[in-house]
Amino acid sequence: MRLEKDTLGEKYLTDETVYGINTQRAVENFPLSHKKVNLHLIHAMLLVKKAAAKTYENLVEDIEKEKYQAIVAACDELLLKTEEDKSFSQQAEHNRDNQNQAEDNRRGIDALFVTQALQGGAGTSTNMNVNEVIANIALKHLGKNYGDYNCIHPLDDVNRGQSTNDVYPTALRIASIFLIRKLSDACAALQTSLQEKENAFQDIEKLGRTEWMDAVPITLGEEFGACAQAIARDRWRIYKVEERLRQVNLGGTAVGLSDNAQHKYRFRVIEELRRLTGLGLAAAEYPMDLTQNNDVFVEVSGLLKALAVNLMKIANDFRIMNSGPGGGIGELHLKAMQQGSTIMPGKVNPVIPEMTMQCAMRIIANDTAITMAAAHGEFELNAFLPLIADSLLESLELAERAVTIFREKCVETIEPDVENCKKHLEQSYAFATAYTPKLGYETVAKIIKENPPEKAKEILMNSDFVPASTVSQQREPIPYICGLGARFGYEHMKRVFKPPRLKSQI
Repeated sequence: MRLEKDTLGEKYLTDETVYGINTQRAVENFPLSHKKVNLHLIHAMLLVKKAAAKTYENLVEDIEKEKYQAIVAACDELLLKTEEDKSFSQQAEHNRDNQNQAEDNRRGIDALFVTQALQGGAGTSTNMNVNEVIANIALKHLGKNYGDYNCIHPLDDVNRGQSTNDVYPTALRIASIFLIRKLSDACAALQTSLQEKENAFQDIEKLGRTEWMDAVPITLGEEFGACAQAIARDRWRIYKVEERLRQVNLGGTAVGLSDNAQHKYRFRVIEELRRLTGLGLAAAEYPMDLTQNNDVFVEVSGLLKALAVNLMKIANDFRIMNSGPGGGIGELHLKAMQQGSTIMPGKVNPVIPEMTMQCAMRIIANDTAITMAAAHGEFELNAFLPLIADSLLESLELAERAVTIFREKCVETIEPDVENCKKHLEQSYAFATAYTPKLGYETVAKIIKENPPEKAKEILMNSDFVPASTVSQQREPIPYICGLGARFGYEHMKRVFKPPRLKSQI
C-alpha cells in the first residue's frame, strides 16, 4: 500500500493502482455505476497533455527535459492503448479474436480511467485522473515508484500551464471533430445507397400518400430520391460544422486570461497540438468566450438532431411500407434479420428501422440535455460540461453506427414489391387530379364520390372535355443529377440521364 496526501487529507491506495488520491476521491464521490468517461474524450485529453509536455520540453532548462520526455513517453503509451481499443471495437463485430482483444484491452483501460461520465466540478475529476495516470506511468519510465510525486507531479508537471477549464473543452472539440468526420463519411455512403435505389426503382409507379391518404401517382424511385436529398443536406451541414470547433481555448487556463501560462507556451502549444492531431486548430480570438460559453456544442447537437429527424422519418416510412405480409401496405420488402415473436410463428419484424428510430430518439433526448446544460453555465465557467461532453460524444457515435447499420442492413438489401405498388395505385383515385385543370375541381370530386375507381376512370376517360391520353400523362422519374453529379461529374450525368418527359410524349 502507498499513502497519498492532498489538501483534504490522506488516503491509502494499493501499490498497483496507477491513478492517485484525487481520482480515488472522485470514485467515492460519484458512485453512479452509470458509465465511465467516453474513451474518445480521454484520447483527446492525452493528445492535449502530450502537446503541453512537448512544448515544455523545448522551453525548459536541460535539467528538466528528462521529466517532460518521460511524460511524453507515458502519453504515447496511453495513446496506443486507447487507439487500439477503438480499432478492436470497430472490428469486433466481424471477428471473434478482435472481440477478445477489445475486451482485454478495455479491461486494462478501465483500470486506469475510472471516473464516471457524470460528475461535479466541470470535468476536474477526469482531468486529474488523466494527470495522475500520466504522472505515474512517467515515473515508471524513470524507474521510480507510483506516487513518487517529488520527481514528477500530476499538477506541477503534467498539468503545468493548464486548467481543466481549457484542457477539457479543447479535448471535447478534438474528439468531436474526429467523430464528425466519420459521421460525414457515413452519411455520404447512405446518400449514395439511396441514390442507387432511386435509379433502380425509377420505373416502378406507385401511389403517393399525404396524411396517410391516397394522393397522386409517383414512382418508388422518386421517394428514394427525396430521402437521398434529405441525407445530402445532413451530410453537408455536419461536414461544415467542423469549422465551428477548430478554435480552442488551450492556454487560456482558468477563465481565459492565461493565468500561470507563459506567453511562449500559449502560442507553441497550439502549434504542437495542430501537428499531433493533423487538425486545423487555431487559438481562440477571445479565450474567455470559449471557456464560459458552450453554444457551439449546442449548434453541433442541433445538426445531429436534424439528422435524427430525417433518419426517423425515412426509417419509419420503410417500416410502414414493409408492413404485412397479408394485411399491410407491402410495397417494400426488408431483409428478414431475426425471428419476431416468441408466440407467433413466422412473424418477422422490421428490426433495423426500429433500431434506427430508437437511436434517433436518443440523439434528440441528448440534444435536450445539451441545451439545458449549456444554458446553465454561470459567469466564467459551465459546471455541467461533463453532461454536454457525454451526451454529444454519445450522439456522434450513435449516429455514425446507426447510419452505417441502416445503410448496410436495410437500404442496400431492400427490395420492391412491384405488384403491390401497382395494385394500390390502380385501386385508388390518384388518377383524378390530372383532370381538374380541364373539368374543374368540383366536377371531378363529384365523379369520384359517386363512382368506384374503375368506373370513375372510365367516365373521365370518355369525357368530351379531356383527351383519353391525359390519364397516362404521368411524369417519368426525375433523376437527381445534382446529387450524383458531385460524385461522377455533372456533364457525365447529363449524358447518362435523359431530360424528364411526359409519357404521353413518348
